[in-house]
Amino acid sequence: MTSMMGVDNESDFAQGLRAYSDAVASALGIGLEACAFDLDAPASVYVAIDWRLDRFPGRDLALLWDERHGWAAAVEASCGEDLVVIAYSGGPEIVQDPQQVVRFLTALRADDRTLLQLDPPGFRRPGNHEELVEPLAHYRFSEWAAL
Repeated sequence: MTSMMGVDNESDFAQGLRAYSDAVASALGIGLEACAFDLDAPASVYVAIDWRLDRFPGRDLALLWDERHGWAAAVEASCGEDLVVIAYSGGPEIVQDPQQVVRFLTALRADDRTLLQLDPPGFRRPGNHEELVEPLAHYRFSEWAAL
């Protein structure tokens, strides 16, 4: 039996986050190679999107996930170095169904603000990975898992 903050939980969290990111990327029709991970608190995922928004011409678009707020869309800042969050995917779940993430990105592309949230949703304490191990486990042990 491992402790709540044990190595097994961190390993399960990392594997689950990778499998979840793979599920989201697959649902978006892109590969896991478009994703980058940071497992330090707050853990985060970066997903490069291969198209741009009309209202931000010339700026790259990315989906961002972090363990505090869930999914957000961001564009490259005018200086080209930083990312500026332009919308959050609403909802209480930090680990949203991949199809919900697809609907969020589709709404963003259509400039349909009904599924977009300008302010970050609820705040979770970063580094509390054991709370996310169970929701991420679904992706580790499903058809999405490409381990």
